[in-house]
Amino acid sequence: MIESCNSCMENMKDGMQNALNYLEKELEKIRAGKANVKMLDGIKIDYYGAMTPLEQVAGLTTPDPKQIVIQPWEKNLIPLIEKAIMAANLGFNPQNNGEIIRIIVPALTEERRKDLVKKVKQEVEQTKVNIRNIRRNANTKGKELKDSGVSEDEIKKMETDIQKMTDDFIAKSDKFMELKEKEIMTI
Repeated sequence: MIESCNSCMENMKDGMQNALNYLEKELEKIRAGKANVKMLDGIKIDYYGAMTPLEQVAGLTTPDPKQIVIQPWEKNLIPLIEKAIMAANLGFNPQNNGEIIRIIVPALTEERRKDLVKKVKQEVEQTKVNIRNIRRNANTKGKELKDSGVSEDEIKKMETDIQKMTDDFIAKSDKFMELKEKEIMTI
C-alpha cells in the first residue's frame, strides 16, 4: 500500500513538472523586445498538403537582436511562409528579397510591455491552477488509501508531502514569472 503512495507521489511530481515545462515553452514564445526564433514556434505552412512547422522547411536565425532571418529550403515557399506569419498575427511585417525573409522585430512600447506582462501572469496563473488540480487529485487518491488500510498518520504525512511539493512547484512558476517580467520590462 505504501508503494501505491509512492507511485502516486511520483505521478504527481511528473504531472507538476510537465505543467512547469509547458509554462516555460509558452513563456519563450512571448517576445521580450529582442529577436528570438522561438517567437515563430507554432507557425505552420501547407507544405505539399501537410501542415508543417516552419522550422522544418526553413532555416531560422537571428543575426542581430532586432531581426529574424528565414531561409526557406525551397524558394517557392516564400509566399506561403509570409502568409503564415501574417496569419499568426504576431505583429510582424515579413519582408522578402526573393531569397530570404527578414522580420524586423519592432521595439516594444510601454503599453505593449504591460500587455505582455499581463499575458505572462495569465500563463503562470493557469499553470498554478493545473498544479493545484494535480494536488487535489493526489489528495483524493490518498484519502482512498485510508479505505485500504493505510494508517491515518501515513495519510497525514503524505498530505503534508503533497502540499510541500505543490508549494515548491508554485514557487518555481512564480520565479519564471518574475524573470520573464524583468526581461520584458528591461528596455
